[in-house]
Amino acid sequence: MRFPRSSGILLHPTSLPGPFGCGDLGDVSRHFIEWLVVAGQKVWQILPLEPTGYGNSPYMALSAFAGNPLLISFEGLVAKGWLKQDDLKPVPAFEPRRVDYTKVIPYRMLALRRAAERFFELHRGPDEADFESFCHEHESWLEEFALFKALEDHHAGVEWTKWDADLAQRKTRSIESARKELSGEIRFWKFAQWQFYRQWADVKKYANDRGIKIIGDIPIFVAHHSADVWSHPEFFSLDKNGKPTFVAGVPPDYFSETGQRWGNPLYRWAKMEEDRFQWWVERFRRTFLLVDIARIDHFRGFVGYWEIPAKEKTAVRGRWVTGPKEKLFKAVQRKLGTLPIIAEDLGVITPEVTELRNQFEFPGMKVLQFAFAGSPDNPFLPHHFEQNSVVYTGTHDNDTTRGWFESATDREKTFVKKYCGGACQEVHFDLMRLASRSVADLAVFPFQDVLGLGTEARMNFPGKALGNWDWRFSWDQVGPEHALKMYEISALYGRVAPERLILPEYPQGRRRP
Repeated sequence: MRFPRSSGILLHPTSLPGPFGCGDLGDVSRHFIEWLVVAGQKVWQILPLEPTGYGNSPYMALSAFAGNPLLISFEGLVAKGWLKQDDLKPVPAFEPRRVDYTKVIPYRMLALRRAAERFFELHRGPDEADFESFCHEHESWLEEFALFKALEDHHAGVEWTKWDADLAQRKTRSIESARKELSGEIRFWKFAQWQFYRQWADVKKYANDRGIKIIGDIPIFVAHHSADVWSHPEFFSLDKNGKPTFVAGVPPDYFSETGQRWGNPLYRWAKMEEDRFQWWVERFRRTFLLVDIARIDHFRGFVGYWEIPAKEKTAVRGRWVTGPKEKLFKAVQRKLGTLPIIAEDLGVITPEVTELRNQFEFPGMKVLQFAFAGSPDNPFLPHHFEQNSVVYTGTHDNDTTRGWFESATDREKTFVKKYCGGACQEVHFDLMRLASRSVADLAVFPFQDVLGLGTEARMNFPGKALGNWDWRFSWDQVGPEHALKMYEISALYGRVAPERLILPEYPQGRRRP
């Protein structure tokens, strides 16, 4: 599916400013949407919205269907009377440019529990009816997720294979007993999901009403410690004790000499096909309830995936195994129609991967940081682009553009300068101009590049398990010049609609929400 010529910003909501340790779905999100409008951007790309597990990675989520409760805004809860200002005190000394999850998680979850307790005490008619309606609408995944989280807390957070054996193996009598015993906890997790979905719907509408589309992210794999694997073990490669027999990853590549051993359990694709890929159909259905466009992470895995024996410590000793290919996407299209999807086709790409992407007219990805290590034949150089593609200066897995350039070889730096036709004193803007003037339908830039930040603002280091996903900015780093610069670039290269070619005034009064 082709997208209109436009550009946008990559920024996960946790990276937004705010007084409570991380960004959320309140006014800070709306203010960023206003910034996008002023900057002439048409797209806000985010990372997966699911509740994070090990290492706080959104790509190692506790559910493929639930939302991250850390993103729930307290403003709406206070407005409803479910939270009082005193409930939020004392506020820990949060870092303004870093998410300290060791402080953020206990603080935010305690406040959310207080809000839930007050909601269930008040029993207000319209809200209670809306809560019940939400629970009924999402029953297919919500019941299992809420029970999973309640059981996880009951077992002090250990992975589900170490729970009581009857619960780990989902014996009917034990499961029903747990539902009764943990009914209060189950009800809390349903409340949290209700608030996440309602708040995110408001944010998405706010964006859409202002001409901004949301690009979301579908990780191809799910975490082993997740409601999905626990509740549907038949769809995953597990042994009799529920532990993975093979895990996901990628072979040695640009990012790592030993490859990346992600550790996610692999799918039993034959079993999923027997079920007409219904789990995937519902996953896509849920995704497009939350976003306008979906980026499929590790798209090549649907053609062939790197199978690593679970006993291996690295990804070196793996093998390529054939995936479901077009059968999956045909099954999804039969149920949901043609969907706006971006295929993350980076890494070891074969003609089969390209053929599958082209068969469904999914735009692929181009990353400029990959363009300058070789020769003019490099497919990531803009003169090789096709229109039906999405170009990035870098992604969440890359260094910032400034950080990348500072650590580049002399040969790479010389290539960049010659290709850009200048001294590259502001290489982040030089690469944004390259991307914007290319034929690619969509150009997306990490917000770190807009601000010209260095390696200290990197979001993720592939292959590094801990210490990622914690970057965020503060509004004192953002001035009118950033929005105006982005607008000028977008207007110059035809990524802003003609009626918007008069530069708008930057909303000075809203600089620090």
